[in-house]
Amino acid sequence: MSDKFVILFVCTGNTCRSPMAVGALRVLLEKERLGKFEVMSAGSAAAAGFPATLYAIEASKIWDADISKHQSQPLTCPLIEKADLVIGMTPGHVAEIVRICREAGDKTYLLKNFPQPDRDGEGVEDPIGQSLERYNETFLEIGEYLGKSLHEIVRRIDEKTNG
Repeated sequence: MSDKFVILFVCTGNTCRSPMAVGALRVLLEKERLGKFEVMSAGSAAAAGFPATLYAIEASKIWDADISKHQSQPLTCPLIEKADLVIGMTPGHVAEIVRICREAGDKTYLLKNFPQPDRDGEGVEDPIGQSLERYNETFLEIGEYLGKSLHEIVRRIDEKTNG
């Protein structure tokens, strides 16, 4: 078990939304809890070793987040088990996380509902194949929800790393 608080973001192909969420949360947490966290991502239908899309990389620069070295990976139970907090981009991702690793139910959330445990609700739309403007909107949407829940994420990091 890691000393760091581990957050896992899940989307479909692991080349757009979840890598952008990793980049955004790193920027937010490096100001708050440097060295006390690890952020990862995976895809429910991802192949291994693909980079983030060029537009995802570009959109992440809005917050000076660098995801250019990202490599996609498929969602697995060992990855889920490593995480202290698992956040899905859509209700379908949340359902898939729990299907793959039943014990993950208590630590799995829908991004737009976190920290509420409700698994139904609005997801973050996949920008794949769309314009840079759409990617920028998606990145800012993800960043907005992470910003709203940052206090709770920091509280959970402190609970694990100080307790």
